Amino acid sequence: MRSAHWRVLVLFGAAACAPARLGPAPSRDDGEALRQAIDSMLAAPDTRQARWGVLIVDPEARDTLYSRDAGKLLVPASNMKILTSAVALDVLGPDFRFATPLIARGQIRAGVLDGDLVVAGRGDPSVSDNSLGDAMVPLRAVADSLWARGLRRVRGRVLAGGNAFPDANAGTAWNWEDLDYSYGAKIDELLFNEGFAEIHVHGAERVGEPPRARTSPAKTFPRLRITATTAARGTGRDSVPRLDAVKDSVTGEVVLSGTIPVGDTTTVEVTFRDVSEAYLAALREALVDRGITVADSVYAAPASPADTVFVLRSPPLARILPSFMKPSQNQIGEMLFRTVALQRTDTGSERAARRIVGEHLRAWGADPGGFQVMDGSGLSRQDLVSPETIIHVLDAMRRGPHFQVYFDAMPVAGVDGTLRSRMRGTMAEGNVRGKTGTLNSVRSLSGYVSTAQGRVLLFSVLCNNYLVPTSYITRVQDSVAVRLSRLRIGGPMTRAAGVTQQAGARN
Repeated sequence: MRSAHWRVLVLFGAAACAPARLGPAPSRDDGEALRQAIDSMLAAPDTRQARWGVLIVDPEARDTLYSRDAGKLLVPASNMKILTSAVALDVLGPDFRFATPLIARGQIRAGVLDGDLVVAGRGDPSVSDNSLGDAMVPLRAVADSLWARGLRRVRGRVLAGGNAFPDANAGTAWNWEDLDYSYGAKIDELLFNEGFAEIHVHGAERVGEPPRARTSPAKTFPRLRITATTAARGTGRDSVPRLDAVKDSVTGEVVLSGTIPVGDTTTVEVTFRDVSEAYLAALREALVDRGITVADSVYAAPASPADTVFVLRSPPLARILPSFMKPSQNQIGEMLFRTVALQRTDTGSERAARRIVGEHLRAWGADPGGFQVMDGSGLSRQDLVSPETIIHVLDAMRRGPHFQVYFDAMPVAGVDGTLRSRMRGTMAEGNVRGKTGTLNSVRSLSGYVSTAQGRVLLFSVLCNNYLVPTSYITRVQDSVAVRLSRLRIGGPMTRAAGVTQQAGARN
């Protein structure tokens, strides 16, 4: 392992300076033209005051093709997920499944549980529409199993048990305004539908009447109070729904206010104030629908040993990762971040997670000063990562045993995920596997690209502190990736190239 790290350090040793040529140099036409083209784009008047960090390497040739401030720390946004997914795969393995035990606190006699049903959450992020198509499916499976065991009534309550994630229910230094949006929803040991619900609203047939509304995935949670009205269909702003969903901190209800035109339909997202409460409410709904009543009363059960009556197991991590990486799902990132710590230390704290991620990055050759990890999703502006660090991670995964799983989880240019509408009609379409990242004045793109001769390159293009529209920065990053896909340097790679070509062919 030491010699492999030494080789990577040699490869990137000159990354912050002029492009290093430690292996066969590319042809002057392609190599020099690449450098001139990127220099020109980064020096354009509209972005010359922005902060760029760029590193492009040919890992088999041990050649740095382009570098600009590659050792500087930048806010990565969702490029942080490159680190989180890599460490999670290394620590947990692709076959890892989250386990959520359900424990009967009391004896079951004649179909009645004399006590509480306790759900011991340990971070399963897969109970969601995003991962399964319907977040209620696994909870209905729980209810079916308990029914098959003869359970018909719970005299006590359905409760959350344990404290696997002892920290706050949001990432460090998250913007409080983000908590009302699905991308910034809170997390906990029990996570239902990634922390938010949808309210499906249908305008009434008459002006002035309240609209009809229903929630999903659970139909009973959150509870709604509708003050919205149906309005006449007009023009301009009056032709579209104008609705707000606000959480009432006293009653726990969601107040739906505003107007919707006659006969119109729309969907409004609302985050959960208490994500564990949302999970438990959805489970109660599944139990009741199956015919198992829940008294939801404080019940002093006779002393008896707790009994595990069901263990809900998630799909394997290899199936969860695409739901994380392709749509850039923040809550899965936070659950994986804490789960890595929980598996290694039996405490899913952010502090332990940061330590474990840092240990991996250093073991993979990253400079200790080349990163500051604060969360698992990249939503924190206190996250800082250099392009060099990102390239070290991409290269470590390329050489590692789980590369195919990691590679397949990434968005594909012009095909799916956050890259589905980008680079279409170019040689990068169906070729580039990359992770995007976006915050205010932050835009990132890093990943893998095959050249015209099938040679896999690693690239990281980060930009901070720009004032132009984000679409301008996106065009620059896409132009870099497309140019790399057209390069003609050396011959094809061996193992990694084969993986890339096969995966690209499937898409």
